[in-house]
Amino acid sequence: MVVRRGGLIRRMVRRALRWAAFAVLVVSTTVLALRWVNPPVTWLMASEWWRLGAIEREWRALPAMSPYLPLSAVAAEDADFCGHSGFDFAGIRAALADDTRLRGGSTISQQVAKNVFLWPARSWSRKGLEAGFTVLIEILWPKRRILEVYLNVAEFDAGVFGVEAASRRYFGVGAADVGPQRAARLMAVLPDPRHRSPVSGTAFIRRRGAAIESGAATIREDGRADCFL
Repeated sequence: MVVRRGGLIRRMVRRALRWAAFAVLVVSTTVLALRWVNPPVTWLMASEWWRLGAIEREWRALPAMSPYLPLSAVAAEDADFCGHSGFDFAGIRAALADDTRLRGGSTISQQVAKNVFLWPARSWSRKGLEAGFTVLIEILWPKRRILEVYLNVAEFDAGVFGVEAASRRYFGVGAADVGPQRAARLMAVLPDPRHRSPVSGTAFIRRRGAAIESGAATIREDGRADCFL
């Protein structure tokens, strides 16, 4: 039997395209399902459970949280959350201009993509996958769902995930009862929750918390919270 090179290459290309289409379908279906189904576990949660032997987490729906928590999260991490389609292009350009800078300009949507679907190590390959998941999340999820998932999977201390577990750990109350100052100081520990504490009383936490609290009030007043409140 004679196998021609051109025919073999075409068959290989068709097979690769079919597998790629199947992979896209599986990934898209998974992302769509998580619009309604809460992520059972993330890569970081699993690794912390393995390292520590246990983790603290309790899912809390966005309407059951104090509004100061999503407001403070947006003020701290992504002030234009309601206005962008998943990416902070100014931040991305700054990161690309510096070959040594792998983080920077990450929106809440990008952080959800990383936290839920990927691993925490910094690399350009992971950032590329993160971009693809971010596009799907923005297309398939409403903004309220994106923020809800973010607030439930973010790490606030070693092995402490989500605002419900964090509020109980630090303040002794549920996420529904957190006021503006506490919410702001909780978000002030990001993105370094293992070396910061919202109840430490350090000058940084006080200063950063005050800035977040002020920013949250401004975002609420000027309409930049309309997509999630």
